[in-house]
Amino acid sequence: MLGDLFLTLGVLLVLYVVYQLWWTNIVAAQQTARNSAALQHRLDTHPFSAAAVPSDAVPTGQSFAFVYIPAFGPGWRALVMQGVDRTTVLNTGAVGHYTGPGTSFPWDADGNFAIAGHRDGHGMIFRDLDQLKAGDKIYVQTQYGWYVYQLDREAPSVPIADIGVIAAIPQGSGYTTAGHYITLTTCTPIYIDTSRLVWWGHLVETTHGTQAPAGVTPVQ
Repeated sequence: MLGDLFLTLGVLLVLYVVYQLWWTNIVAAQQTARNSAALQHRLDTHPFSAAAVPSDAVPTGQSFAFVYIPAFGPGWRALVMQGVDRTTVLNTGAVGHYTGPGTSFPWDADGNFAIAGHRDGHGMIFRDLDQLKAGDKIYVQTQYGWYVYQLDREAPSVPIADIGVIAAIPQGSGYTTAGHYITLTTCTPIYIDTSRLVWWGHLVETTHGTQAPAGVTPVQ
């Protein structure tokens, strides 16, 4: 009787692992493909206008940007959605934009554009975040143009509740004055998720219009 119970629990555990590490990735890939196509259509049909006034009125769950990280390979692109809700944003395979204090949009006068993504399951979009290095470029495409950031510093592990890392002047980043920053976060260690891995960078280039900056090839 006890052996049957252990066998059943073992089967359930295996099924749960398969669900987390395989099936959720398939579902997330389908969801983010649909959402990415919708945003790409908006960018294509509503091209950049110099008269457009950037707005921070982005509803939670809405897609508003693509982020390119060439260090992850040619054509690597992730969808950016407003908020970091697990069900409606992160579990769909997208990167989520923190809406808490201190986070901003790339087009704001200054601040910290802080984003998060899963490292295991649900598309595991930031699985290889630990493979980045200082000097790598991050390209963010929006309806207001492109924003290019250069990575400066990594925090391999910080407490999961440490919100200082996404402040306007992120704590631990080495920055001491207001500026245009980016923060990328994900869970660590992989499959355990008890802490956060963090990368910080600063804005080095802004390209207004649809022309992509050097160093990145847009996905069509």
